[in-house]
Amino acid sequence: MARAFLFVLDSFGIGGAADAGRFGDAGSDTLGHIARAAASGGADRAGLRSGPLALPVMASLGLGHAARVATGEDPFAATDVDLADGAFHGSAQELSNGKDTITGHWEIAGVPVPFAWGYFPDTVPAFPAELVEAIVREGDLPGILGNCHASGTEVIERFGEQHVRTGKPICYTSVDSVIQIAAHEQHFGLERLLQLCKTVRKLVDPLNIGRVIARPFLGETAATFERTPNRKDFAVPPPEPTILDRVVAAGGRTLCMGKIGDIFTHRGVSEVRKAAGNLRLFDKTLVAMDDARDGDFIFANFVDFDTEFGHRRDVAGYAAALEAFDRRLPEAIAKLGQGDLLLLTADHGCDPTWRGTDHTRERVPIFGMVPGGRGGSVGLRKTYADIGETVAAHLGLAEGRHGTSFAGTIAAHA
Repeated sequence: MARAFLFVLDSFGIGGAADAGRFGDAGSDTLGHIARAAASGGADRAGLRSGPLALPVMASLGLGHAARVATGEDPFAATDVDLADGAFHGSAQELSNGKDTITGHWEIAGVPVPFAWGYFPDTVPAFPAELVEAIVREGDLPGILGNCHASGTEVIERFGEQHVRTGKPICYTSVDSVIQIAAHEQHFGLERLLQLCKTVRKLVDPLNIGRVIARPFLGETAATFERTPNRKDFAVPPPEPTILDRVVAAGGRTLCMGKIGDIFTHRGVSEVRKAAGNLRLFDKTLVAMDDARDGDFIFANFVDFDTEFGHRRDVAGYAAALEAFDRRLPEAIAKLGQGDLLLLTADHGCDPTWRGTDHTRERVPIFGMVPGGRGGSVGLRKTYADIGETVAAHLGLAEGRHGTSFAGTIAAHA
C-alpha cells in the first residue's frame, strides 16, 4: 500500500469551462492570461519578477499538457518541455452548480454538491435587515460594518480603524455562499470572534449559506493591518462520506493542511496543520510527508493564490507566487516513494485579469506523478470527483458513488 498527496492550488484554473458563459465567465483563463501577461511584460514588477512565466517543474509534471486538454492551448509549448518519468496530466470540468471553495473541494473529495447554495446579492446592503438585526441582538453588538461584497484585505483596510474605535465587527460576503466576519484579535478578541461566528452559523442555516468565516487581524492602522493564521471556517457538513471519511474508515490517516479541516467540518480529519502563507504551509506539508505512513492521505490547500492575488487582481503577484511554489516542488517530489501519488489541482478559477474580484468558472488542471508509474494523459474528466476516486483507488479503497478513477491509467508498471 502507498501514500497519496493531494495539493490544491486554490483558484488556479486553466480556462475552457463549457458552461463558463452561464456564470458570466466565458473566456476566463487564470493560467493562460497570467502566462500571456508575463510574455508581454504585463506581469513585470520591480523587485518582484519579470519576463515570461517560469514554471519548469510544474511544466515537467504536465501542466502545459493539462492546459491543452482544457483549452487547446499550451502556454509552455515554445519551451519544448520534457515530461518527468511517471508524470500524468489532464483536466476536469466541475459538475456542481457553483464556483466556490466548498463546492470545489467537496467535489474533489468525491461528493458533487447536489443542491443550490444560498447567496447574498451584490448590493449595499448585502444582508437582509432581519439577519443584521439578529446578528446584532444575538451577538450583543453595537452594530456591524461593511454589509457588502468585498475583498477581505480591502475591507479591513477600509473599515478596520472604525472597527477598532466602535467595536463593530466587519461583515462582508462575495460570490461564494459565505458571510465573513473580520475583527481585531486583541481589541475585539479572538475567542469572542469565534463565538460570534458560531452564533451567525446558526442564524444563516435557514438561508443555506455554505460557510461563516472568522477573519481575525492585527495592527493599529489601515497601513499595518494584517490578517492572522487564526482564520476558522464554520461550514455545512458534506451530505455524504468524502474521501477523507473513507480513508479514516479504512484505518488510514488524513493529514489536512491549511483550511481543509474547516471545509469538511473536521469530519474524517485525523490532524490539522496550519501556517500563514503558502511557503510556510509548504514547509509544514513537507514535514507531514515525512510523517505519512502507508495508507495515509495528505490533503493540502495553498490559499494565497486566491486570497492574496486572484481576488485582488494582482497579475504580477500571482505569477510570482506560482514561480515561488514551483521552486519548492522538487522538495516534495524528493519525498515520494516508489508508487506514491502526488496530484496537483485547483478548486475553481480566479482569473486576475478578469472583471470584478470574484472567482471564475474554469476547468482545473490535473497533473502530478507516480514514481515508477506509466504516466501520460488522463484526458478531460467530466467531474472533479474523478480526483477523489483516483485517490481512493490508489489507496486500495472501495469505489464511491460518484466519479471514475484514472488510477489504472497512471499506476506503476506491473
